[in-house]
Amino acid sequence: MRPTLVRVADATMQGWDERYEIYRGDLLAHCYRMLGSVQEAEDLVQETFLRAWQAADRYQPERASIRTWLHRIATNACLTALRGRTRRPLPSGLGPAGDDPYVPLIPNLDVAWLQPFPDARLGDPADAVQQRAGLRLAFIAALQLLPARQRAVLVLREVLQLPAAEVADLLGSSVASVNSGLQRARATLRATGPVLTELREPSDPDERAVVERYLAAFEAADIAALSRLLAEDVELEMPPVALWLAGRAHYREFIQRVFAMRGAGWRLQSVRANNSPALAAYVPDPVSGAMRAHSLQLFTVAGGLIRRCVTFVDPAVFDLFGLPATASAAELDREVTMRPDRPPARA
Repeated sequence: MRPTLVRVADATMQGWDERYEIYRGDLLAHCYRMLGSVQEAEDLVQETFLRAWQAADRYQPERASIRTWLHRIATNACLTALRGRTRRPLPSGLGPAGDDPYVPLIPNLDVAWLQPFPDARLGDPADAVQQRAGLRLAFIAALQLLPARQRAVLVLREVLQLPAAEVADLLGSSVASVNSGLQRARATLRATGPVLTELREPSDPDERAVVERYLAAFEAADIAALSRLLAEDVELEMPPVALWLAGRAHYREFIQRVFAMRGAGWRLQSVRANNSPALAAYVPDPVSGAMRAHSLQLFTVAGGLIRRCVTFVDPAVFDLFGLPATASAAELDREVTMRPDRPPARA
């Protein structure tokens, strides 16, 4: 959160109703859908709470629930923040797939890349299904193609499932304008692929098992075992490197290159990101022997195979997930045994 906003919030919101805190995760997911950045979403949630505190005497419960009222404030804060902004892409949104897994891996730090969202940051588990809707990374990337107001209309109507009249009131628009904006947004997303079907589609029942097999094969540097888990048309993306690759053969060659460059002995930790399985990868430091944060790998699994892996090669991403930047292999293995949502300890 911006330092100024922290000071203002701390100084003025002493009387804030703690009941509103139950909506923090819900609002964070909403702002993330709009912005594509977890840090910016956190700022906007805090700004939403500050605006709500300042306008509490004008809240009319007969017109809207507290949740809808907070989403109104958050949406308008996001629309303001998006003025003049460029979209947050993934590498696949910038150009065609590469055909050489051995090209130099040069980060493009001029691009504001799409960030992954830690599922652990969501709010009340009882509302988890609603909050996780529309968090798949492909859907978030597609949303970035929409103008800000169309993005807001689609999120409010398709994800939050608010009635058109309520969305019109929320945006200070008309029902006809909302319906027209929704149709245009749907047409744009249909052109990008089947991302709309991912809103509430159940996960592949085998996705956890597939990713755990991938984890074991990666830690063993077993290229053959890894290859058997990949779909023929699998895609690999690596922000902040603009390169992305398509096809099992290219994926296999790239992983071979990784092991040749970095060696074996990796440790991977299971996490959840964007309502999908993910792995936080640690690589051994050749000097100290400690395990250093390397990348977060987020998977799309369908039909028992990995269809896509977006590898965020930025150790700063680990902060978003509350993961250490460095640790010993023993500490990482012990962390596995202490987390009930993690796989059993390694042999």
